Amino acid sequence: MLILIAGPYRSGTNDDPAKMAANLRTLEAPSFALFKAGHVPMIGEWVALPVWAAAGGETVGDDLYEQIFHPVAHRLLALCEGVLRLPGASKGADNDVRIARERGIPVWFDLKDVPGVA
Repeated sequence: MLILIAGPYRSGTNDDPAKMAANLRTLEAPSFALFKAGHVPMIGEWVALPVWAAAGGETVGDDLYEQIFHPVAHRLLALCEGVLRLPGASKGADNDVRIARERGIPVWFDLKDVPGVA
């Protein structure tokens, strides 16, 4: 399955690049376990960050950022077959969960609950 990993990226960072990078590493942490289980992990920022940079994005939270970041996750959810919601406050991740549930896409809150993960 293509599984979106959702959780805090920008939330709680005050747009500090080091804190955002740490949050991205946290999002990436379960990716190998998902891969070993036969899934393809996906994180919205893996797509949004290079798109934003290619579009000339400069400041986190600018209009261009807002035009790209959340819409990327929504488009990915049209392709994903599951969502792994990691802990932590995140309006974006909560919205991903809402959309997934509306579309009938399974949502897991613990890596161990994802099919095939030991």
